[in-house]
Amino acid sequence: MLNLPNFLTLIRIATIPLFLVLLFSRFYTEALVVFIVGAITDALDGPVARFTNQQTPLGAYLDPLADKLLIVSSAIVLGIMGEVPAWLTILIVSRDLIIILGYVAIYFFSQERMEVRPSRMGKLNTLLQLSMVTAVLISLHDSRLVEVQLLYYLFLLTGVTTFISGFQYGYRGLMWLQNRASSLTRIS
Repeated sequence: MLNLPNFLTLIRIATIPLFLVLLFSRFYTEALVVFIVGAITDALDGPVARFTNQQTPLGAYLDPLADKLLIVSSAIVLGIMGEVPAWLTILIVSRDLIIILGYVAIYFFSQERMEVRPSRMGKLNTLLQLSMVTAVLISLHDSRLVEVQLLYYLFLLTGVTTFISGFQYGYRGLMWLQNRASSLTRIS
């Protein structure tokens, strides 16, 4: 169902190719504006869905997918450009890839869908990842606007929350599988 929250999420997905083209073309100011539009839709879609009571199963899957696409593509391109440390790019991409593969594996082996709900650490991590990319883009626009030390701490903090939230999601997945296995054992 296409409602306002899902439309906002689709706008975020649609901004990604334009953002990447602008970034690769070194139109940093324009890329920053497009990225901020994408980030704003991320900040709005969830509250709008809750406030208007328009939460849908489609939105529950599209929103985190849009987040992953925006953040991972940003991290990869900025990593290739040498603006984000390689270790952070690898950590961000690995975490999200492991989460997605874990979810697919759970569905493939159990034929059940695990409820996808972000943790507080996951939400903090998304905020830090978006802030980190925004700070890097601002720095590319005008290096005088962002202190190098601020970027260093943003990279470090983003890396820590990426690792912790990835661990949390992995733990949740394993607990979900263990609970399913226990309930199947009791039934048989």
